[in-house]
Amino acid sequence: MTETMTDQQADSQAMESTDHTGAGHKGDTLLELTDLHVFYGNIEALKGISLTVARGEIVTLIGSNGAGKSTTLRAISGTHKPRTGSIKLAGREIHHLPAHEIVSLGIAHSPEGRKVFSRMSVFENLQMGAFSRQGQRIDDDVARVFDLFPRMKERRSQKAGTLSGGEQQMLAMGRALMARPSILLLDEPSMGLSPILTEQIFTIIREINEQGTTVLLVEQNALMALNAANRGYVIQTGKILLADSAANLAANEQVRQAYLGEI
Repeated sequence: MTETMTDQQADSQAMESTDHTGAGHKGDTLLELTDLHVFYGNIEALKGISLTVARGEIVTLIGSNGAGKSTTLRAISGTHKPRTGSIKLAGREIHHLPAHEIVSLGIAHSPEGRKVFSRMSVFENLQMGAFSRQGQRIDDDVARVFDLFPRMKERRSQKAGTLSGGEQQMLAMGRALMARPSILLLDEPSMGLSPILTEQIFTIIREINEQGTTVLLVEQNALMALNAANRGYVIQTGKILLADSAANLAANEQVRQAYLGEI
C-alpha cells in the first residue's frame, strides 16, 4: 500500500483546497490552530499547519506515520509547546499555558498507547482523570463512563495493567472524559485492536459526540476515521495538504490510493 501522496499529487490537491479551515461547520469555531510550527530540537515537525474544529463536530486528521498527527495533538494539549503560531480555544489563546490549565479549560487528551496507570485500579484511573475538578462530585461522570464502557464497571477494582488492550483503550478514553471536556483529543484509538473492537470503539466515539463532546481524532485507520467524521484534514511531513468534508476525502482518488489502500 502506498502510504504517502506524491509531491505532484500533493501540489495539485493543495491548489484545489487552499483554505485549510475547511467547510460545513456544525457550530461556532471551538478550536483554531493558525500557522503552527513545532520543533523537536532542530527538527521541524509541524511546518505551519492551520486547522479548525467547530463545536459539535468530529474532525479527523489522517496521514502516514511520522506525518505530524500526534505532534499536533500534543501541541494542543500543551505537552509540547509550539515555537511559533497560535492555538485558540473558543477564541482564547492557550498555546502559552501549562498542560494542566489547558485541561481545566476543556481539552482532554487520550494519548497514543493508552498510557494508563498500570498499578492503579480502573476506578483510581478514572479519579485521576478528574484531577482538574478537585472538590467536585464525580459520581455522575463515573456513571457516564460505565454506561459508555460497561466492561469498565465490571473491572472497576481491577489493576489497569492487567486489562486487555481493548479494555485499556476504553479506560484511557473514559479517563479523559472524566475531565468533562468540551473537546476530546483521541490519538490512534484503534491501534492494536481487532476489527470487532475497532468497530465498538468507533461506535462509542460517535455516541460521545452525540452526547455533546466535540472530537478531534487522529487515526491510522483512515477509512474508519472518515466514516465517523464530519470533516477531515490530510497531513504529510508536517503540512496540511487537503481539507474537506469526510465524504469528499473518502471519495478523493489520491486519498484512496495513498491512505485507503486502494490501487
